Amino acid sequence: MTSSHGGAEAEIRALIDEWVDALHAKDVARRTAAYAPDVALFDVVNPLRHSGLAALQARLASWFSTFAGPVGCEIRELDITADENVAFCHSLNRFHGAINDGGTLDMWVRFTVCLRKSNGRWLVTHEHASVPFDPATGAASLDVSP
Repeated sequence: MTSSHGGAEAEIRALIDEWVDALHAKDVARRTAAYAPDVALFDVVNPLRHSGLAALQARLASWFSTFAGPVGCEIRELDITADENVAFCHSLNRFHGAINDGGTLDMWVRFTVCLRKSNGRWLVTHEHASVPFDPATGAASLDVSP
């Protein structure tokens, strides 16, 4: 595989741009439109593993309901490797916004997505989100500086 397959990379970048817009709008259907029915997900909160599209949609609906307004998303260091049928990408994603209890969420997540092309469409088959932690304190380490 190579990241130089421009058509696939452009398609996946457009897909990720759509995800950011869907997150902002808290639109579960748009955010999950490009996921395989049997997608495997590893999340930053319990339960740590979700199996299948219905589980992802329920998880997103629950998460979106905690926000008082739109969900902000910033993607940095997006790296895509793709051929005609298989791709993976990784990035640092910042999620932020006002939450219902009057506070705010502002956190960085390491994000890896695996995709396959099926019937001319890219579908996510595996998604992994993680937050590094400080082993001395057990607290999340959310600083993106090197």
